[in-house]
Amino acid sequence: MRCVRCQHDIADDARYCAACGAHQSPPAEASGTKRLTRSRTNGTIGGVCAGIAEYLSVDATLVRLVWIVLTIMPGMIVGGVLAYLLAWLVMPEETSPARNTQPGARLMRSRSDRKIGGVCGGLAAYLGVDSTPLRLLWVVLSILPGAIAGGIIAYVIAWIVIPNPPLTEWQASPNTANPS
Repeated sequence: MRCVRCQHDIADDARYCAACGAHQSPPAEASGTKRLTRSRTNGTIGGVCAGIAEYLSVDATLVRLVWIVLTIMPGMIVGGVLAYLLAWLVMPEETSPARNTQPGARLMRSRSDRKIGGVCGGLAAYLGVDSTPLRLLWVVLSILPGAIAGGIIAYVIAWIVIPNPPLTEWQASPNTANPS
């Protein structure tokens, strides 16, 4: 480990530096506190949303979706992009070895509960709620005065950002369904 003040090499368990006497704070992992850092392994652009997702213990796709939807609100595009760039500069990159960041539940579009693109069905499955009230909420929020285009744009962006679930082995592909 290196001293926080003079950068001399010191023992990993040292509380004080022998060269300058500076108190050494324990690493975040040892003290039990979580650190908000950019993800090196799960990031799409700069690792900001993936780092926030790891800190909050949620799926990174959900954080990306919320960030994008809040960014496309009228008058917020420049602010959302600027906030991302500032977060990229302010948040340190994670230094710990790569962790297994596979959460228990992943946000994915639904293949079975879909009306258009499976976005609301996938969100409902992730949140553990019925998809009909979620669809109704999306429609109501989209038809508020001045929000129709924003609701449609948000749905299309969610359609692009939220991945499809992987095909399972038992599902037949179109080429192997009929062996004749």
